Amino acid sequence: MVAFVEVKTRKSFDFGGPLASIGWRKKRELIRSAKVWMSRYQRPGDTFRFDVIGVILCPQHVRIQHVENAFLIESRS
Repeated sequence: MVAFVEVKTRKSFDFGGPLASIGWRKKRELIRSAKVWMSRYQRPGDTFRFDVIGVILCPQHVRIQHVENAFLIESRS
């Protein structure tokens, strides 16, 4: 299993949470980068997923949210 992980950090929820900031353009960019990595390093039988980690840095605490398989990519073996 290969996990491509995007980490987004915010100081507050004022403009939406960190996970909400990953729109279709960012997904497209991540998928393109992953495909380059896959073309160089993929081994037979590898599976892939995209995870997103959102971090909120508040003065009193830190909140972390991890979403596995946030979106999918299909690979060619």
